[in-house]
Amino acid sequence: MKELLSFVIENITGIKDFEIEEVQDEGRLSLTVKAPKEAMGIIIGKGGSTIKAIRNILRVRATLDKIAVSVEVVEKQ
Repeated sequence: MKELLSFVIENITGIKDFEIEEVQDEGRLSLTVKAPKEAMGIIIGKGGSTIKAIRNILRVRATLDKIAVSVEVVEKQ
């Protein structure tokens, strides 16, 4: 799942300077994207449309794996 998210973000933004933290427990997967400030606007999109689409892609994959997934975007320090 982490690889899928990395692939999508890298191809949308063209930026490779981001990190993804993965925390899994009892059928739930939490992914946190730490991206530079200039990439956050691209990842989130106008009105959150891009991040919603990314979350939907991951939910489809998570459904096949029978897990729940959440994605959060934070600024990289």
